[in-house]
Amino acid sequence: MSLRRRSGNAPAETKAPVARAAADEDAGILRRTRLRLMLVSGLVTLVILVVLGAAVYLTVSDRVENGARAQLEQVALDQVDPDNPYGFSVEGKTAGLIPIVVAPDGTVRTTPGLARLPVGLPDLGSLAQVTQAGQVDIRNITLPDGTACRVISGFSASGRFAGYKVQWAQNRTGEVNLLSTLQIVLLSGGLIALLAALLAGYLYAGRALVPIRASIERRQGALQRQREFAANASHELRTPLTVIRASVEDLRRNRRSRVEEVGEALDDIDAEVLAVTALVEDMLLLARTDSGVVQLDREPLDLADVAADATSLLGSLGADRRVSVLLDPMPAPMNGDPIRLRQLVTILVDNAIRHGKPGTSVEVRVRSEPGAAVLEVEDRGAGIKPEDLPRLWDRFWRADDAPAGGTGLGLAIAKWIVDQHGGTIGANNRDGGGARFWVRLPVGAMTSTAQASPSPNAASAPLSGGEPLDPVEPHWMPGEDTGPA
Repeated sequence: MSLRRRSGNAPAETKAPVARAAADEDAGILRRTRLRLMLVSGLVTLVILVVLGAAVYLTVSDRVENGARAQLEQVALDQVDPDNPYGFSVEGKTAGLIPIVVAPDGTVRTTPGLARLPVGLPDLGSLAQVTQAGQVDIRNITLPDGTACRVISGFSASGRFAGYKVQWAQNRTGEVNLLSTLQIVLLSGGLIALLAALLAGYLYAGRALVPIRASIERRQGALQRQREFAANASHELRTPLTVIRASVEDLRRNRRSRVEEVGEALDDIDAEVLAVTALVEDMLLLARTDSGVVQLDREPLDLADVAADATSLLGSLGADRRVSVLLDPMPAPMNGDPIRLRQLVTILVDNAIRHGKPGTSVEVRVRSEPGAAVLEVEDRGAGIKPEDLPRLWDRFWRADDAPAGGTGLGLAIAKWIVDQHGGTIGANNRDGGGARFWVRLPVGAMTSTAQASPSPNAASAPLSGGEPLDPVEPHWMPGEDTGPA
């Protein structure tokens, strides 16, 4: 009884929601961190603006207040014109001040030069605070009509008005307007500065979080690869292990049978062991590439020679599937890792053979372009579906109509090899049907010997047979299916 497996894609229904949830959580953390940084920047700016604004306002207010008080105090204490000591004046030390003389009996004397006193003057409260000579009272008041004033009260220093109280009134409207304007300027300027600080903090926080965001993305990508790796590995290993277990149970039931009678079960075990071995080796290689421990050996070589060595091992596989392999090489000297490049050619050619139609051919071309060596592999199969192209290089991914067997790791390994050489790899459909894979590798630093080395295969010819190469661990085994080409 044959239990050969038909491997498919690993279930991915739960991968996308988990990945999206983790990505959304990280994005939320970054947004909250950015907003916190912006708020901290705005708060610091607000504190600085409040302190500076308060300092400026209080300093200006104090200077204006002290200057006006000094004028009043000087007028109240100094002896003015003895002929007209309390007359209203528009010049001199008393300019703009209103003198009010109050007799001991409370009678208000008319001020020379002033038609009438404003309503609310004199301020009786201030006068009541003065009880003896040499004592003064100074305060800010507001008249009934809303005019801001400052008054100073004391006993007259003039001999003509001995025992009289004198109150000087000063209009503070200019001071109030000045301080109000200053307050508006400070508040509006502070608000603009705060908004600018918040915007700058938001922008600079975004720039400051770029390395953190990149680190989170790398971490998230590593975790996602780890989750996918575990899920895909368990999925891919489940089927061959099931086949092996069923084959072993079949052998146990027929333990007295001869070997040739249970040979099919042994063949199943052998095939699945080889498949699991190839899968484990490929996964080990990809895991090592993710960790960065795999290093390439750079040496001068000819890509045509590497292609000839690789295709020579696949002639028997092509014959079994009635697909001929045609190599059309031209000298293409470059600098690279011969083992990895041979693995690259093997992956692409094996993939083309497995997806080619019986009775057709696979063409392998090597060309040299200015500054690059080019490898092209074409088959005459069904081609690549347009919706499959974006996922062609994903690990463990296989098209729905892919041939039985394989794990879908081959093209992922091929892309890694090309990336490590600093090249590019791509795929598209041929006009006449089938798929075309192309690789463009930079030449790099070459020696004169490598540049002059011609390829021994100058003409197209069917390939078959060939000696097996020495195994290099981890290696990719021919027969690994790699994609939907």
